[in-house]
Order: sequence, then C-alpha cells, then structure tokens
Amino acid sequence: MDESQPAAPGRCGLREAAVRRGAPVRFTFENRVVEAYEGESLAAALLAAGWSALRDSPNGQQARGAFCWMGLCQECIVVVDGIRQPACRTACRAGLVVRKGTIG
Repeated sequence: MDESQPAAPGRCGLREAAVRRGAPVRFTFENRVVEAYEGESLAAALLAAGWSALRDSPNGQQARGAFCWMGLCQECIVVVDGIRQPACRTACRAGLVVRKGTIG
C-alpha cells in the first residue's frame, strides 16, 4: 500500500464497535475530510482512516507516523491550524485543519 494515501474507506477495521466514543466529528487532513470521534487522538483517527504516514523525515524523505503514542518521539508531528504538534497528544474536534508535519 502507498503510505502517502489512505486505505480505501471501510477497509481498515481498526475501531472496536463496543467502545464508547465521543460525538462524531469531521476535520481535514491534507485537504481531505476525515471522520473521527471527539476526544480521540488525531494519530488514532488518522490511522483508523488509513493514514499511516503523517510526515516525511527531513533528510531522507522517508515516511514517518505514530511510534510511541505518548508524545515523546516526535515522529507523528503534524500542523494543526497552523501550529506544529504531536498527533498522538492532540484531541480531535470538529473543523480542525491538519497538514503533514514535514519540515521544509
């Protein structure tokens, strides 16, 4: 699978049906609408939507994504409403504008 594009909708199956979630919300990632749940991390929402590559490394341009899931590694940095922040530590809410966090 090309990591720069999301998987086909409904193909990931990463969300457990029995888990209680916040209200459904929509935000954009790279100008594409992503459906998520209020309060879940951007990293989890993007992975569930099929996006595993959240930025490219600054030197070799290799794809980077969520790794530690607790904000320490900085691999999942994205730009949210113009501010760089880790996707694993940023809660989803309606209307966010999210872009890849590639530097340069």
